[in-house]
Amino acid sequence: MTRGARSAANAGFPAGNGLVRHPGRTTGRARAGAWIRAGALAGVAGPAAFTLAWVVSAFRQPGLSFAAPQISGLAADNARDPWLVISGLVLLGGCGIVFGAALRAALGGRDAGAGPRLIQVAGVLAIAAGLLRRDHVLLTSGPLSWHNQAHDVISAAVYLLLIAAPVLLARRFRRDPCWHALAAPLGASAAAAAALLVALYADPNGSWAATLQRIGVSFPLAAIVAVAIRLGRLPDSAGVASPGDAETGGYAHPGRARQPE
Repeated sequence: MTRGARSAANAGFPAGNGLVRHPGRTTGRARAGAWIRAGALAGVAGPAAFTLAWVVSAFRQPGLSFAAPQISGLAADNARDPWLVISGLVLLGGCGIVFGAALRAALGGRDAGAGPRLIQVAGVLAIAAGLLRRDHVLLTSGPLSWHNQAHDVISAAVYLLLIAAPVLLARRFRRDPCWHALAAPLGASAAAAAALLVALYADPNGSWAATLQRIGVSFPLAAIVAVAIRLGRLPDSAGVASPGDAETGGYAHPGRARQPE
């Protein structure tokens, strides 16, 4: 028997540990694991880039204190270097789309719940909010452009989605031993963000409005980063299966033991 024929014949026999080798499935897991880790990196990079963008931009507005403009105003037509916050919003949105897809895959596809999908929708709307800019750095009275009005509506939708997503993820994580530790912090961050944003909309022109907005947005973004870090630390064997595993749509459930192959 030739060497090639012997290798083909041996491929179907059990390995020394009693398990059958499936090279194709192992390769599939490795690729899926790399995709999950890339999504986890996006979940950290997006919020970090967005936060850095508005912090730097807030320091660069001539004649205004750091705490004066809201985040959206930093991308306005008359802001200094509006591209900073526009880029931050686009990066936040794009990374949110990728992260939401990776998180949904790692949580088992249909078993993931609606949280990852909401993160993706928020990502799409964040990109739209960056492209549809406000007219002025500071809120003013008088007529507003259509893109200013569209921006305000879309921004409100993003806030709601960023509050709802951690709530749904916390509900999903409570029954998953691999994610259980994040359930309470996610719920607390969503509650804090909701309270701050209610206070913001109650007095959008108040002296503390911009500060309330910045902190209120940062809470759910910090929650996303925490989930992304946890996702990136999951071992491949705990969080990702090969695309051929049909039980969860191609990915192993992070809180469910893997069966021997």
